[in-house]
Amino acid sequence: MQRFKRAGSAMTAGALLTLAVCGLPASSEATAVSAQGANIGFAAVSAREEAPKRCRTDALSAHLGRQDPGAGNVYAPLVLTNTSARTCWVYGFVGLVMFDGNGDALRTRVRRENVRPRRVVLKPNASAHARLHWVMVETGAEKRCPTSARLMIIPPDEVAHLEIPFTARACDEGRIDVRPLAPGAHP
Repeated sequence: MQRFKRAGSAMTAGALLTLAVCGLPASSEATAVSAQGANIGFAAVSAREEAPKRCRTDALSAHLGRQDPGAGNVYAPLVLTNTSARTCWVYGFVGLVMFDGNGDALRTRVRRENVRPRRVVLKPNASAHARLHWVMVETGAEKRCPTSARLMIIPPDEVAHLEIPFTARACDEGRIDVRPLAPGAHP
């Protein structure tokens, strides 16, 4: 006869079957009385839920939150939202490429800030954000900074991309500082 251990007590397969027939909930902890009359702590085994998988590009939407300019610097949250019906996770940094109004790629230097990434679990309709920072004042020998019209966003560990409107002058040769994704729609 096969025996199952729980909290230092042994329970036979017959006792487990008796508990199931008695209608004890399969996913909650219950205290049962065996045929011998002893109390045995018992946690019914529920089917293992599928662990969330990494968010794929086709399960995400993107938008830029409110821009906060000041003294030549601009900060804005780039928000990724889970548009699927399943929970998924993101981890790390996004990739970015700016495009001008003609659809030509602009020089884009993405600099990852020295912030430790962490996994962000996104339930359906939940969001994560990456804080972006760029300078809109010419630096060094720059005479002008091109203005972008769109931004290509590559979610972490993906090759497919999203695009959003993005009117910005990113000087310092198109440098955009980016933090890793964090929970919520804004900092």
